Amino acid sequence: MTRSTPRTVLISGASIAGPALAYWLDRYGFEVTVVEKAPAVRGGGYAIDIRGTAREVVDRMGLLPRLREAHVDSQRLSFVDTEGALIAAIRPEAVTGGAEGKDLEVRRGDLADALQTPVRDRVEFLFNDSIATLDDRGDRVDITFVSGTHRSFDLVIGADGLHSHTRGLVFGPEEKYHRYLGHTFAGFTLANDFGLEREGVIWNAPGRAAVLYAHEPSDRMHGFLTFTQEVPPYDAFRNPEAQRELVASRFPERSWHLPRLVAAMREADDLFFDVVSQIHMPAWSSGRVALAGDAAHATSFLSGQGSSVSLVGAYVLAGELATRADHTEAFTAYERITRDFVEANQALATTGGTFITPTTREMLDARNAALQDAAALNGEEGRAAHTGLVLPDYAG
Repeated sequence: MTRSTPRTVLISGASIAGPALAYWLDRYGFEVTVVEKAPAVRGGGYAIDIRGTAREVVDRMGLLPRLREAHVDSQRLSFVDTEGALIAAIRPEAVTGGAEGKDLEVRRGDLADALQTPVRDRVEFLFNDSIATLDDRGDRVDITFVSGTHRSFDLVIGADGLHSHTRGLVFGPEEKYHRYLGHTFAGFTLANDFGLEREGVIWNAPGRAAVLYAHEPSDRMHGFLTFTQEVPPYDAFRNPEAQRELVASRFPERSWHLPRLVAAMREADDLFFDVVSQIHMPAWSSGRVALAGDAAHATSFLSGQGSSVSLVGAYVLAGELATRADHTEAFTAYERITRDFVEANQALATTGGTFITPTTREMLDARNAALQDAAALNGEEGRAAHTGLVLPDYAG
């Protein structure tokens, strides 16, 4: 896969899909630049899973030893009723459809760092910057960065997440592709005053869920407050105080740890507020620009598969670009190979979402009954989606 003149590729985004794509493109001889609006690769964060086909991708990258060391290994997921009484405690794999002893669970920042480390000195990373304008000229893509720099690239890949700016520049407003799943959530960290480690606890009422989750023995942990909302709360998106008031209003009870969670949410300096949604696009490329990861096909956190799908897509996109001289053919093959896999994993958000956040009393009662039946929690649908793509072999 050597070329006398390596193609130049700009990747927008340095979370998961971006660094993974940079790794494979660099390996295949491309000249790669990654632009990221944050000052550095973000560390820490909540745990994410690497399952099925995605585990094979990180194995081919030689990252399994490092990711095994970073493995969080959650042991238990407990469900409690509105008064805090225990309904059931199960292995997380019973819900996720994961394979105990095979899947990896690592902090998002640990995965991002592991992906970037092999190419840190080989790929150009532009932090504290982003794309301002993009002009696909047919034979190149002219870019103006927010910093004022002007450059041209052979190809541009948008890997900048659910609310991708690159997608907006090329494909138009997000509203055309955004599919709201009816839930709004707030995530934040708080003091671990609950004695939890390697476990999560979920409180439910119809249409609402409150979650405490501790990765390992630590004085800090993660809290999540999720609730159904018929219409996305557009007025709150740019108003942090309105976000806090909205979330607090949906959890007025004085039972369990809800008052502590609401207070921590109000005080948190790392509050992340958004809607639960997916991206569905008729095509993931246009001209010399393509999309990868959540920018192309966000699965939502209810699927538990966003990072895994991003890893697989990055592998296939890079391999197709490396083995085809025509980028249009490569983009078409990338989509043809991965779309069914993506859509199967997007579909998990429906069943997974209703299991974690049942929207009605009837659904909640049925979920609680299912928690008592191991056969009802075999995760077969999840495992089929996780492993639903056989990776092509790209020499290199």
